[in-house]
Amino acid sequence: MTTNGKKVVVIDGANVAYEERSAGGKPRLSNLLKVRRELEERGLEAVILVDASLKYDIDDQEQLETLIRSQQVRQVPAGTDADYFIIQFADQLDAVIVTNDRYKDYAEQYPWVQERRLPYMIVKGEVVLYDEHPG
Repeated sequence: MTTNGKKVVVIDGANVAYEERSAGGKPRLSNLLKVRRELEERGLEAVILVDASLKYDIDDQEQLETLIRSQQVRQVPAGTDADYFIIQFADQLDAVIVTNDRYKDYAEQYPWVQERRLPYMIVKGEVVLYDEHPG
């Protein structure tokens, strides 16, 4: 699906936040912002979804709360399976999911997930998206 003429990409917020941790071992809010910026620079619309518990663990709780209030980050309803919610959301929008999670528990129900999963790395603060298909 496109909004404003842009293809939507869903970011698995907890997965991305935990990719490169802070010196204190906490998930980084900056990871989410860097991945979003990388996608937007490619002309995509990024939707960040996080589970309700992330705000207790993240390295910048105050900024995350601000982003949630302004709806720049969407929080999955408390008590909801975040992975399932992310997959459902992406399914409805025909969106790609930026995650390193293979969602094995949902592979049978949502066989399209593996084709629309966009793995990534964050190395020294730099985002590398694995969207190049060889051949």
